[in-house]
Amino acid sequence: MRRLPQGPGGPRWGSPRHLPSCSRALLLLLLGGCLGVSGAAARSRRPNVVLLLTDDQDEVLGGMTPLKKTKALIGEMGMTFSSAYVPSALCCPSRASILTGKYPHNHHVVNNTLEGNCSSKSWQKIQEPNTFPAILNSMCGYQTFFAGKYLNEYGAPDAGGLEHVPLGWSYWYALEKNSKYYNYTLSINGKARKHGENYSVDYLTDVLANVSLDFLDYKSNSEPFFMMISTPAPHSPWTAAPQYQKTFQNVSAPRNKNFNIHGTNKHWLIRQAKTPMTNSSIQFLDNAFRKRWQTLLSVDDLVEKLVKRLEFNGELNNTYIFYTSDNGYHTGQFSLPIDKRQLYEFDIKVPLLVRGPGIKPNQTSKMLVANIDLGPTILDIAGYNLNKTQMDGMSLLPILRGASNLTWRSDVLVEYQGEGRNVTDPTCPALSPGVSQCFPDCVCEDAYNNTYACVRTMATLWNLQYCEFDDQEVFVEVYNLTADPDQITNIAKTIDPELLGKMNYRLMMLQSCSGPTCRTPGVFDPGQSLTMPLLEHGPVVVSSHGQCKQMQPLLTASDHLVLNAKDSTRKVLYSS
Repeated sequence: MRRLPQGPGGPRWGSPRHLPSCSRALLLLLLGGCLGVSGAAARSRRPNVVLLLTDDQDEVLGGMTPLKKTKALIGEMGMTFSSAYVPSALCCPSRASILTGKYPHNHHVVNNTLEGNCSSKSWQKIQEPNTFPAILNSMCGYQTFFAGKYLNEYGAPDAGGLEHVPLGWSYWYALEKNSKYYNYTLSINGKARKHGENYSVDYLTDVLANVSLDFLDYKSNSEPFFMMISTPAPHSPWTAAPQYQKTFQNVSAPRNKNFNIHGTNKHWLIRQAKTPMTNSSIQFLDNAFRKRWQTLLSVDDLVEKLVKRLEFNGELNNTYIFYTSDNGYHTGQFSLPIDKRQLYEFDIKVPLLVRGPGIKPNQTSKMLVANIDLGPTILDIAGYNLNKTQMDGMSLLPILRGASNLTWRSDVLVEYQGEGRNVTDPTCPALSPGVSQCFPDCVCEDAYNNTYACVRTMATLWNLQYCEFDDQEVFVEVYNLTADPDQITNIAKTIDPELLGKMNYRLMMLQSCSGPTCRTPGVFDPGQSLTMPLLEHGPVVVSSHGQCKQMQPLLTASDHLVLNAKDSTRKVLYSS
């Protein structure tokens, strides 16, 4: 029988993965492994899990529209989450959050560079051994399979090269660095394999589909499995399969209310965009929008092949399938041509579809969820005791199974550290220092002080976003998404100062949270206390409209806000 090549972290004869059932069950018990593991019969009943991850697929601007098969095979057969968010709108920090179940301030991956901890030696040493796939493999006896884009700097020489295979993966087919469709190199369990530009053997989305099907056919049938398939689509360079390159010819980027308008009352980076956009920029983003949809058609084919193979092998009914993206994307919103990295819904909101045992079909959940919840959910499915982890997220399993009277969060944290050096771009001397990701007409998508933290709140009476920037202004943006879903009007100067104060305090709490403290009641939860601690030092800063000014750096864990019960005076104190 043909076998898949085994990774360095995979099973070896004589290792715990190949002990007799009773011995292995005892070993797992001694290690504090997954609950309910006892022998081959119990293992066969534990569900399998598949996680499908796309790259830069938005939810707000119709990113799921081309995926008719995916919506039918996963969404309509299970649950669609209408309020799924990422804690950072950039590939590497977001992927790190998926793997660790942690907010960026806890896994310390802040951008797509080695210096930003993306696949760095530090990441490999501290975080990789504690990712949920590593726990599944070592503590729960799952076969683990990875195929596709891992982290943006994976395979870099200073990160151990392609020889590095993260702990916990039985089978490893990882792309070197960032998304490509042709002319790329894969690490096949630590050995490099180059691919060219022959569609029939090299198109990456199809290659990922084929190796995934091979895994399903030739894996061990005595152990449950976890698969993570991470496609390049719809990330640039947006190279569609030949059969799809003429589709969507009449499609343009959505002309919604925030398309090609000036970002009034927003952070300076948004205000610097030229409005109206040049005709060349509009043509470019419309073309990008079409090509993004075209690349997703191959993802749709991958999903169909995977589901059919699971069904053919008799494993579909015992398999959870998750479908999501690492971040959203924009095409022309607030006159920014194309990218992510911003705090707005189009960049931080993503698709999330799940099917599996115990999930009723055609369900839609409005619960506020984040990608830090994926790790805890999958470990919960495997029967692992979540109290043994340091994850910030919450298990979605009770929601998936239709639990009633469920206590759930009302807010999540979004945080991002801007990229760029504190120097002026010589091609755009009129712009402030530190810009990056600039287009030829000097519209820049990022800057070193595009560094912000937000509380995204969804409660019975409130649908709000509160954000603070780490810049000289300590600029604040607040949006009421019930009245203003396109986030056109920043209400920071007009909102009730007491409410602004509560959001400010909650942001500080979330920025310093870890594990269980990330799941404490939010501002609008019934259990939230209005008693807030007072710092013993630091100056008071009060503005006429209740907005903090001249505070540098961004508010941290040592910062506290006080609401004086007698005169409702808002006082913000910060460490000197």
